[in-house]
Amino acid sequence: MTIKRFGDATMIADMVVHNGLAYLAGQVAEDPVSPSVYEQTKNILKQIDDLLAQANSDKTRILKANIWLSDISTFAEMNKAWGEWIPKGQAPARATVEAKLAGPQWKVEIMVTAACK
Repeated sequence: MTIKRFGDATMIADMVVHNGLAYLAGQVAEDPVSPSVYEQTKNILKQIDDLLAQANSDKTRILKANIWLSDISTFAEMNKAWGEWIPKGQAPARATVEAKLAGPQWKVEIMVTAACK
C-alpha cells in the first residue's frame, strides 16, 4: 500500500494518506493575530477543506475530529463556527478538550481523519 505525504514532511506532514484514509495533522490558524476563536476556527476549517480536496475527500467523509482549545470557556465560539461548517447529519465522532497549545497566539487546533473517495 502506498503512503502519500502532503506538505513539507521534513518534520511534520500536513496530511498523510494511506489505505483510503486521510490523516490530517493538527491545523491552527494561518493568521493567528485574530483574537476571535470563531474566526480562528473558520480559518482552520477552510484549511481542512483544502487539504481534504487534495486527498479526494471532503467534510462529509470525516470520521473523527479532535479539537483543542486554549480556553474551554470559548467552546461556544468554536462550536458556532463548527456548526455552520459541518453538514447536517454528517458530524463525525469528536472530542474537544482544553490544552496549552504550541504558542499563545493560537486558541484552537483541529485534527481530523477522513475517508477518501
